[in-house]
Amino acid sequence: MENNVWYDLFLETLYKKFPKRQDLFKALSDLLFIEREAVYRRIRRDVVFTAYEIAKIATEWNISLDDVIGIDSGRVHFQMREINYLNPSEEEMKFLWAVIQGLNNIQNYYDTEFMDIGNKLPRQLLAGYKYLNQFYLFKWIFQYSHNTEVIPFSHAIESKEKAHLTSEYYKAIKTVPNSNFIWDRKIFENMISDIRYFVSISMITVEEKNLIKKDIHDLLDYLFVVANEGFYPETKNKVNIYVSELNIDTNYSYTFSKEANICFVHVFEKLELYSYNPQMVLFFKDWMQLKKKSSVQISVVDERCRIEYFNKQRQIIDEL
Repeated sequence: MENNVWYDLFLETLYKKFPKRQDLFKALSDLLFIEREAVYRRIRRDVVFTAYEIAKIATEWNISLDDVIGIDSGRVHFQMREINYLNPSEEEMKFLWAVIQGLNNIQNYYDTEFMDIGNKLPRQLLAGYKYLNQFYLFKWIFQYSHNTEVIPFSHAIESKEKAHLTSEYYKAIKTVPNSNFIWDRKIFENMISDIRYFVSISMITVEEKNLIKKDIHDLLDYLFVVANEGFYPETKNKVNIYVSELNIDTNYSYTFSKEANICFVHVFEKLELYSYNPQMVLFFKDWMQLKKKSSVQISVVDERCRIEYFNKQRQIIDEL
């Protein structure tokens, strides 16, 4: 392929990411740390992006150069961005804000669907509950932090800026027009077992345990409303909740629409392996939809089953 044709295709890909030229110019200037005029020259083809700049753009904006060139390598590449959720860097904060912006951008595409399958409560739901969210941050630090010092629950506190970001994420996920959750049947039971363990080794005090317990009850009450109505009360966007009859080994999710397709394998509590590969996203979508065959829907359709499920979870929480 001739260089000028390849470059045209690369620029077309950038415009798909940022249809408004001024948004593209600003994003490139911020990403590459170059002046606007330098960006204009590259877009006008007076000069070309360097190999380093192209690699950085492709990496940060999840652009497959194979797809741009038109090569089918037969490989699917997953990426992982490691983030320090306790003390994120400025670059990490920009990435997290970009995730929120992406969610807000797709809210007007009514075919957009988010789906999560997992054996622990997804971050989308935890983010709205201070102490419950803090518990999962604390658990991540305890298991995966490079810090050799053991940090108790009371020290696992987000900065004000990170707490604000978490709050905005909690709002943004509810703007997705269609959401589906499939939970492992022991999802609350396992969470209570984890909390009980940390209390037993004095990493969580009895007072802190009660604060977390209250958050779990509040979350369960909120989810009961969502399950009854079949939508988020704040946005009226559709929500389906299922409980799997088979054990779930890890958390998976995808976001699917005409504008943004991405699939995730959730690992190490708070990190994700992700891919924008269209074929892999479709595979994920098909695999995860099949999981409904071995799950019971507890939102909207089966009132008795729904009430029994939530009553059982309340009993499990009361035992903490």
